[in-house]
Amino acid sequence: MIPSLRKQFNASFTKEKYHSFLAELNSKHAGAIEFRVAETPVFVDKGFKDKILSACESIVDVITQPNFVSLTSHAIPAEVQVPNENKHTHFIAFDFGICENAAGEYEPQLIEMQGFPTLFAYQIWHDQVTHKHFSIPDGYSALLNDFTPESYTKLLQEVILGEYDAENVILLEILPHKQKTRIDFYCTTDYIGIPVVCLTELIQEGRHLFYIKDGKKIPVKRIYNRIIFDDLQQQSAEIQGKGKLLLSDLEVEWVPHPNWFYRISKYTLPFINHPYVPKTSFLHEIKDMPNDLENYVLKPLFSFAGQGVVIDVTRADIDAVKDPHNWILQKKVKYADVIITPDIPAKAELRIFYFWKEGEARPIATNNLARLSKGKMIGVRYNQDKEWVGGSLAYFEK
Repeated sequence: MIPSLRKQFNASFTKEKYHSFLAELNSKHAGAIEFRVAETPVFVDKGFKDKILSACESIVDVITQPNFVSLTSHAIPAEVQVPNENKHTHFIAFDFGICENAAGEYEPQLIEMQGFPTLFAYQIWHDQVTHKHFSIPDGYSALLNDFTPESYTKLLQEVILGEYDAENVILLEILPHKQKTRIDFYCTTDYIGIPVVCLTELIQEGRHLFYIKDGKKIPVKRIYNRIIFDDLQQQSAEIQGKGKLLLSDLEVEWVPHPNWFYRISKYTLPFINHPYVPKTSFLHEIKDMPNDLENYVLKPLFSFAGQGVVIDVTRADIDAVKDPHNWILQKKVKYADVIITPDIPAKAELRIFYFWKEGEARPIATNNLARLSKGKMIGVRYNQDKEWVGGSLAYFEK
């Protein structure tokens, strides 16, 4: 996005340097990075960074308004409502496409958001290794709001642990060692000190949960939740049965509470009015369907990893929807061919991390990740046969 920095980076790039970078990135937990890692970071100027943050803060204004919980009262499917919801989420991730407007200018456009964790710990390691193998210009940082790696890690630890010892806080996931994001689980243990526990390993005694460590039963006081119920519903009957304990009235704290995955999600988009948020409507509320459906994207409210999204929408797609109250129609945005690479340009999405410490009035922007793509779908699973695509991070001009 910054031509001089892009030209400089590309000119100094070698495959040997990239493979050395990958070797060290993988050295922390060999074999745990299953997704493709891009050859380059994204360099973002201050003006574009300010545009993204203005959109984020505008959305935070909506999330922090007194009626937000009632506004999203229908967001949570009845069969996955979990008791003892917190007053607010602890984490938000905002996904922005780097897009091109009608005037040919670059601008961010919100694609999705989630009140749920992402690769918060892995990005600490990714940033560290990137600095060792590539030349990152002075005055640029992956971190926002003057965070340093140390202060970022400290805040992440404070949010996850709350008032408890690391031994009594668990990262909970379904079959965590088979998940594509497991590198983040292991980095969370490295930086925060909490164990990674599979749902199947939980022991329930009344309202209390335990896990086994070194042959001893350890009480679970707080759960750093990484379980997505859409994923749970795809599992075996045995695992789904085990998952029912999560719906119990448990003597445990959640970080974040599972209900916030639904409250801050695609469901929230129709309530946002901002130039960098594409117009979005609940499908069942549209009285006059647009004639130019090719300029829209059809998305299920509840899906896992982008499944079910219809990019080239037709009237037949609309008519085929059996439960329109569970779908949204979103104005299509034009991703910019913004990252110059040795063959064809790549598109990019930036995910902005927000942390919300208990007792604070608002969450704060902290860090980011980036995803580069040369296909129709953004995401590491859709670009396996291409180069200069995959997971990365952005360096923002301070």
